[in-house]
Amino acid sequence: MLQDYHQHLKTAGVLLHISSLPNANLGEDAYRFVDFLHSIGLSVWQTLPLNMPHDDGSPYQCLSAHAGNPALIDLLVLQKQGWLSADDYESYLKAIKPKNAQSKNAQMTIAKKSKSTVLATAYANFEQKADKKVQAKFKQFCKQHGAWLDQFALFLALRQRYAQASWSDWPQPFKDRDSKALKAFANEHAQAISSIKFTQFVFFEQWHALKQYANSKGIKLFGDVPIFVAYDSADVWAQPHLFKLDQDGTPTVVAGVPPDYFSATGQRWGNPHYNWQAMQADGFAWWVARMATQNSMFDIVRIDHFRGLQAAWEIPASEPTAINGEWVEAPGDALLSAITQHFPQMQLVAEDLGIITDEVNALRLKHLLPGMKILQFAFDGSDDNPYLPKNITGDSVAYTGTHDNDTTLGWYQQLTEEQKLPLHQYLNNPAPNMPEALIEIVMESNAEMAIIPMQDCLKLGTESRMNVPGTIEGNWLWHFEWAQIDPKMSVYLSALIAKSQRKH
Repeated sequence: MLQDYHQHLKTAGVLLHISSLPNANLGEDAYRFVDFLHSIGLSVWQTLPLNMPHDDGSPYQCLSAHAGNPALIDLLVLQKQGWLSADDYESYLKAIKPKNAQSKNAQMTIAKKSKSTVLATAYANFEQKADKKVQAKFKQFCKQHGAWLDQFALFLALRQRYAQASWSDWPQPFKDRDSKALKAFANEHAQAISSIKFTQFVFFEQWHALKQYANSKGIKLFGDVPIFVAYDSADVWAQPHLFKLDQDGTPTVVAGVPPDYFSATGQRWGNPHYNWQAMQADGFAWWVARMATQNSMFDIVRIDHFRGLQAAWEIPASEPTAINGEWVEAPGDALLSAITQHFPQMQLVAEDLGIITDEVNALRLKHLLPGMKILQFAFDGSDDNPYLPKNITGDSVAYTGTHDNDTTLGWYQQLTEEQKLPLHQYLNNPAPNMPEALIEIVMESNAEMAIIPMQDCLKLGTESRMNVPGTIEGNWLWHFEWAQIDPKMSVYLSALIAKSQRKH
């Protein structure tokens, strides 16, 4: 639950992923962004999941439910620590410099490979140069996170050995986790496995340093937990019994959502579904461990696709779209009770968008979780629309739009005149300024927390959209530049935050 809600304090923040910072990492720009938020009176920074994505870059399809994304590591910090030379860093910058006619996705793949190479160099130097205190800290990290880190490092080393192929395509002894074969591989590739663990150590050190700085400035970090994990992940490989797989390790059903306002054919995400019976049998140990990691990283955590904890859309794995499927109930009440029991102070938010039933609402309300209200969904002309400003209740987090929406300016520009009419009537203005009009509604709403995507703060159009659901090309690549921050916009936002009594 949000403590702020129960203290009747209204807050406001910005939605911006780390990869959308100018330098797309946890370095200087991240600290400067904290200072920016603080300077205009914002007190929340919401990001997307920080886990290690596949090649499509989606933070909702990751290689581990725990491991951080190495792409977000700031190499300049490693240079200052003496683990990279200036030449190492310059060689990395040269390697990732975009070439002519090279797609953004190709650039991302090259950057990922180059980052892996330079981090391996950093580990070799760390072994030689780091003092005993830091080396002991690394060993303590490995011990503390061993329950997931050991399996992840082994998984990633195997994946690198087999040209990034899915674990389902590995030789049978590794696919089926033959203990003798795994032990021999681990011994043979001990250096590579240690290097992977070192990379995670660096990521978490840099993240926690940023979190400490943000908290010192009165900024809460707001994270995001995808409800499902990718099939090709350390979690599914290491504990296949926790997922609905056949004897060969292939998913029998996959996750997604039926047709809705995002897609006419629904969204076929392809994630394996949980074997809830197996998970419940050990007290949801996998989920509890996962939330322990998130709880240490964030002050507030959003549960993505919350409705899946009440019932999830199961699509036969053979189906090409999400149209044909069925809702299958999940033990969300028992799971949330287990999470609350282990982390009684954890502040959770339910992403309750999509097809929401009375049962989903009852589950959210029973566990006192704020839901989400999206202004772009509000003005369809119906008086009972739950996203209308008058229907937004205090136990809510209100947004102009999310990472799955177009920017507010782009959304408005693509509406027909007929579609604009309900909004114009609400505003009593046939030519409102966008996105300011929606930002003001969000800030002045009853919601205990108001979140504005950075694109809306900068008044950007469709070209700056973060993600188009149901597509895999060209997403997750947007980032802003400091020159885009207009001082007038900062003054405007600061005054609006103060006026709506969200400044703390």
